Amino acid sequence: MRTRPLWWPVAAFGLVVAVVVGWALWPEGEPEPRQRDYRAETACLLTGSGGVAAPEARPVWTGMQEASLATLVKVQFLEVDGPQTGENAETFLASLVQSRCGVILAVGDAPVRAVRPTAARFPSARFVAFGAATPGPNVVVEQATDPESVQRKAVEVVSALASGRD
Repeated sequence: MRTRPLWWPVAAFGLVVAVVVGWALWPEGEPEPRQRDYRAETACLLTGSGGVAAPEARPVWTGMQEASLATLVKVQFLEVDGPQTGENAETFLASLVQSRCGVILAVGDAPVRAVRPTAARFPSARFVAFGAATPGPNVVVEQATDPESVQRKAVEVVSALASGRD
């Protein structure tokens, strides 16, 4: 009678264990990137040279981003480059109007000073000024200074754009 060699079952068992362990430890593939389908509306923010990191701009930008996640309205910002004057900021506000922003938020001294004259030149554009500005037919002035209120107002403005409210 012939006996089978003992190494055969041990080798088969080892191969099975290696396959199972290899399969269990195999790294999973990266998940497919998901594209966010934004709405056609865009809310824009004009800030001073400190950008969205400036203390007065941070809650506005945070609120805009929060509303964007909830409503899929696109949000973007632009910093005033160069002299921080109302006259210089007017050109940056005008470029946001030309970019077809549904609503333009302004925060910081120079951007807020530029709102009134720019709003007069572009009566169909909508502006929200966070600071000391003069309200007008297409200008809403938000006087809140505490960050939570400012952030809530920014969320409201962007959400209103998504729903078609003014």
